[in-house]
Amino acid sequence: MTDQPEMPEERIEQQESRSASVVNLREYRQNLDPLPVTFHRTELDAILWIYGRMVGEGEWRDYALDHLKEKAVFSIFKRSGEMPLYRIEKNPKLSAKQGAFSVVNAHGMILKRGHDLRQVLKVFDKTLKLLD
Repeated sequence: MTDQPEMPEERIEQQESRSASVVNLREYRQNLDPLPVTFHRTELDAILWIYGRMVGEGEWRDYALDHLKEKAVFSIFKRSGEMPLYRIEKNPKLSAKQGAFSVVNAHGMILKRGHDLRQVLKVFDKTLKLLD
């Protein structure tokens, strides 16, 4: 006599067949949803350096990060309830063509695109004007 209740033989066979199944690892990985695109730590440092400078000048006040399946987006806002003034996007599918990084304004126009994020972020550098 045992302390465990008896199970019908049919049910025991079902449990054994479920636990003994072999899964192909390659198929398992392909069936999973792809990981979202994210900004690397050094990329975020460059973006947040520009963001901090512009916040200090009083031009920007809020930001949002979106990590989607096809691209990562850093949105910049003047006020949190409005549409973003600028979007800094990372789209790896375009890295072999025009470049993975781009800066887009509120109207959807691409201001600058390239392979190097620091070069693309130079669009936010103010040009010095000669005053007479």
